[in-house]
Amino acid sequence: MDRIKVDIEKEWLSVADICEYMDVSTFVVTSQLRSGGLPAVKFGREWRVARQDFEDWINAQRVDTATGIDLESTPSRTT
Repeated sequence: MDRIKVDIEKEWLSVADICEYMDVSTFVVTSQLRSGGLPAVKFGREWRVARQDFEDWINAQRVDTATGIDLESTPSRTT
């Protein structure tokens, strides 16, 4: 399985950037951020995700899905 490369020029992504890239709602993204599933930092009310962390997260999700791991019941990983 080839690794997904996130082709966004920014080093830090906003919730809106991730929503646009993944074509999902802000609710989906902020749920992942609040649960700690997607590594991020929060500045006041704004979340920011390092592009490399987002890329690593997407690829981990893809591998877990392909192997049949239930991500909802699995504790989030740290790398």
